Amino acid sequence: MNQQITLEQALERLLAVVPEAAVEQVSTLAACGRVLAAAQYSGLNVPPLDNSAMDGYALCTADVAAPGARLPVSQRIPAGSLPQPLGPGSVARIFTGAPVPPGADAIVMQELCERDGDTVIVNHRPAAGEWIRRAGEDIRAGAEVLAAGTRLGPAEVGLAASVGLAVLPVRAPLKVACFFTGDELVMPGEPLPPGAIYNSNRYTLRALIEGMGCVVEDFGIVPDQLDATRAVLRAAAERADLIVTSGGVSAGEEDHIKPAVMAEGELDSWKIAIKPGRPLAFGHVRGTGRKAAFVGLPGNPVSSFVTFLLLVRPLILKMAGCSAVLPAARSMEAAFDWPKPDARREFLRARVTAGGTLELFPNQSSGVLTSMAWADGLIDNPPGHAIVRGERVRFLAFSDLLK
Repeated sequence: MNQQITLEQALERLLAVVPEAAVEQVSTLAACGRVLAAAQYSGLNVPPLDNSAMDGYALCTADVAAPGARLPVSQRIPAGSLPQPLGPGSVARIFTGAPVPPGADAIVMQELCERDGDTVIVNHRPAAGEWIRRAGEDIRAGAEVLAAGTRLGPAEVGLAASVGLAVLPVRAPLKVACFFTGDELVMPGEPLPPGAIYNSNRYTLRALIEGMGCVVEDFGIVPDQLDATRAVLRAAAERADLIVTSGGVSAGEEDHIKPAVMAEGELDSWKIAIKPGRPLAFGHVRGTGRKAAFVGLPGNPVSSFVTFLLLVRPLILKMAGCSAVLPAARSMEAAFDWPKPDARREFLRARVTAGGTLELFPNQSSGVLTSMAWADGLIDNPPGHAIVRGERVRFLAFSDLLK
């Protein structure tokens, strides 16, 4: 198949039949960046007891008829201790996180009190419940704290720890193989012959894959030969869940990716109605008793980068078991005019100005990798839409895409 399709159609086909990674148990300390395989529930209330939100004095509001009340200090309650019931007509010195003693119904912060030996002058008349964090106000026992498919970040692993979860069921890291085609490619550090170019795609794509927590097997640069390409595909399919390549997906005589994948598995080839990043190949490569998914990206550096973010990133997230695979667009103001839009859906490199608006990189060519390093994200511009300075546009921030 070699028809032009929309980005949504391409995503639907990519994500339609995606095997999820195996499940393994890991320490919560080591779970950051992994995807939760099953929902997690709390076995306790958080906090487990009513506790103080401030350093101050626990008291009964009925004992403070007006500011200036003088009350004796009957006990001292640091965090982690178990208090005694509050003596009638007294206060307890209490610290942040410490349990509220029975009989107290408010905390007065220490800045509003004056200590005078064994007594305290309370210069504030509190309301009942003031500065008390109630048992279970954060999490109730039995509540779901983390949903299946959650990609665990620092907050999520901290939340799991707060309810005592020492081990979590997570998806195994995806194994992603990559290789790059083109006899014109040379590695940085080597002499650059006439007509050759340095292989930037190897660096950007490998970094993108590793940044998503995948285990990368890099097969390097493969000669523009059908037999060599088929041999690397076979080797990659034995060890990887996904194979990603760059270049060689056009119809030229030296483009061997498509015939090689068709010989070793199955392949769909699409022209996606986006700019940059039109050609894309997707399929599977047969291994021994298994299949590896395959995505062939275009060779132009920006096209390769953008199609990875828009198509391969969601595919990896889905294979990793994530429930949310598409980034949310932000609505931002354009500080430029774009009077001659393309008939295709455009992804324009832009960055955020000091005033919070968006400016465009002056050269939007698919070969200008400088634009990606300069930009803060991509403007998702509909087909044929001319942008007028001051209008709101859809912005996909790299801070959301590169994680």
